[in-house]
Amino acid sequence: KGYFHCNSCKWDFTIRTATIFERSHVELHKWLYAMYLLVTARKGISSMQLAKEIGVTQKTAWFMLSRLREACGSDDEIGKLSGQVEIDETFVGGLEKNKHEADKLRQGRGAVGKTPVLGMRERGGRTRAFPIQTTSIEEIQTAIHANVEIGSQLYTDEHAAYNDLDGLFFRQDRVNHSANEYVKGMASTNGIESVWAVLKRGLNGVYHQVSKKHLGRYVDEFAFRLNDGKVTRHTIERLNSFVDAIAGKRLT
Repeated sequence: KGYFHCNSCKWDFTIRTATIFERSHVELHKWLYAMYLLVTARKGISSMQLAKEIGVTQKTAWFMLSRLREACGSDDEIGKLSGQVEIDETFVGGLEKNKHEADKLRQGRGAVGKTPVLGMRERGGRTRAFPIQTTSIEEIQTAIHANVEIGSQLYTDEHAAYNDLDGLFFRQDRVNHSANEYVKGMASTNGIESVWAVLKRGLNGVYHQVSKKHLGRYVDEFAFRLNDGKVTRHTIERLNSFVDAIAGKRLT
């Protein structure tokens, strides 16, 4: 019951095959409810809360959420960002002063021990965000060329990694945050900074602690809610996009 047979390749399969649901013993209606909760929760849902909602253990709920976040990362089909694009970076991680003595790096404050995340947001459009290794000029500008259409208008702050973008490939306007300048004509990064605000409120208030290993999936989750899962779309349409994203995703 529930199995199908392919006459061409002679393999038996189910509707879960080649999706994030493959080999999962959790009932599909629980998966769908978990998808609904994840896509409609502005700042995410914890594994403890999900476990109580659908009647599974916390370990099962955590693994379900990991699979769902894996599906959220399938944004390659949307193509490059274009038009007016705001770009900014942030750092995710605990404060040095709050760490246990054995975990302190003792290399200063600020970004020490944190993971940089680069974000790009079209005004009135899509958002892309992902962890990066460093905030060097080479890495950030390589990421910009890989994700933004040539000829787009870029809005950035005064970070040195955004130097020399105004020219052959892009048009660029900047704001100087160090001089308390946040809006200069059309130039501002308020849109992408609002993404960081929601991301950090979710990480701090809902998930509490996120390891560097899994940070990319959490960032994908928040980006998905801003793109296919945005509140201006009907909930059924948002769930349809989520169901489309699960195909071909497999997390063991």
